[in-house]
Amino acid sequence: MAKLTAEELIDAFKELTLVELSDFIKKFEEEFDVEAAAPVAVAAAAPAAAEEAGEAQTEFDVVLESAGDKKVAVIKAVKGLTGDSLGEAKAKVEGAPSVILSGVSKEDAEKAKGELEAAGGTVTVK
Repeated sequence: MAKLTAEELIDAFKELTLVELSDFIKKFEEEFDVEAAAPVAVAAAAPAAAEEAGEAQTEFDVVLESAGDKKVAVIKAVKGLTGDSLGEAKAKVEGAPSVILSGVSKEDAEKAKGELEAAGGTVTVK
C-alpha cells in the first residue's frame, strides 16, 4: 500500500462528514490505544496559566463532560446553543467530553452551562 502525504490525508478528511470523522477517530483510538481528547486538556491549561500570570480571564470554554440519562434533551440543547446540525450536535454529545462553546463571556458560559445542566448534562466551565 502506498503511503499518503499529510496533505493527501487532510484532503481525504475534508471529504468526510462529521459523523464519519467521529467514527474514524473512535476506530483510530481503539487501534492505537490513544485518546484524541488530549487537546482539550491542553486548551484548558492555557487559561490556568493566564490566571497564574495575574491576568483576569475574559474568555471561557463550556465543556460537556457527560450527557447523563437524557441524551436526546442534551443533544437538542447543544443544537440550540451552537446552531450545529442535529448530526453535529449528536457527535459532540456522544464524543463527550467535548467543547461546546469556546471563547465566550462568563455570562454566556454560565447561561449555556445552566441550559445544558437543565437538559441533564454534566458541564464544566474553564
